[in-house]
Amino acid sequence: MKNNDIRARRWLVLVAVALAVFPLAVTDPFSQQVVVMTLMYGALGAAWNLVGGFLGRVSFGHAVFLGVGAYTTLLLLRALHLSPWLGIPLGGVVAAAVAFIVGKPTLRLTGHYFAMATIALLAVAGLLVVNWNWAGGATGLEAPIANSAWLLLFRSREPYYWLAFGLAAFTLWASIVLVRSKTGYYWRAINGDESAARSLGVPVERYKMRAFVLSAALTGIWGGFYAIYVGFVDPDSAFNLTLSIQIVLVAILGGVGTLAGPWLGAAVLIPLAEGMRIAMGSSGHGLDLLFYGLAIILVSLFLPKGLITLRVRRGSSGR
Repeated sequence: MKNNDIRARRWLVLVAVALAVFPLAVTDPFSQQVVVMTLMYGALGAAWNLVGGFLGRVSFGHAVFLGVGAYTTLLLLRALHLSPWLGIPLGGVVAAAVAFIVGKPTLRLTGHYFAMATIALLAVAGLLVVNWNWAGGATGLEAPIANSAWLLLFRSREPYYWLAFGLAAFTLWASIVLVRSKTGYYWRAINGDESAARSLGVPVERYKMRAFVLSAALTGIWGGFYAIYVGFVDPDSAFNLTLSIQIVLVAILGGVGTLAGPWLGAAVLIPLAEGMRIAMGSSGHGLDLLFYGLAIILVSLFLPKGLITLRVRRGSSGR
């Protein structure tokens, strides 16, 4: 275990150095955008993994928390002129509050019933925002046009790259701390056998709620970043079932219930999807999704526990 930890730390340092050097060596805006999106989806997958992987409750409506964070950040910026430096963490707080409210009834459900409840939550949130005129209704909200570090509005991609890098590092750190704490052990115990965990004195309801709220908070923070990065948010882009499924697939492809899995899945899926979308252009509309799905099918057939098992198998054969 100690050797595995040392090896993981070495890989983490190598990846961090590569990401730090990347914007200095590659100034192409598209390449930087691909890395930013990869970091974002890796972080969203890691946040989802707290609930879907370690706790064992598969949510297909996690985009609702991203949407809450995005709308909170832009509404605070437009209505109160509050800087996103404050609006982004507040978006995480609001998303956590929403998760606490809706988690009371939904976390009592298990299996496909919980999954369906999260999809319904996403649909309801989308309908509410569409009919909320103060939030822009169906047309959505736009970020102001400016070049201000205080407002996190820049004309180049590079500042957003460093912001995404910092947020990704924070998300990874938070995931490691949570999973390796008593909380993480309780989550795995509940996932393994909820009744047995309850009989051993684990406060099951409290720790299920903790996973749901913390996962929502991290997702909401990234929602605020996403809104500022794109400069626009509307119900279709924020409360989108396809977006929720992408978050789930990133974690599943890399390896559910592992710390590195969601990041590895994002590193494969997002560049593949973005590259195919650009390469095929308008003539290949939908082909990026075809290749995206093909990659998932191949991994599901040959690596059902995710790409992370490649490293495990290699380590086992080396012994």
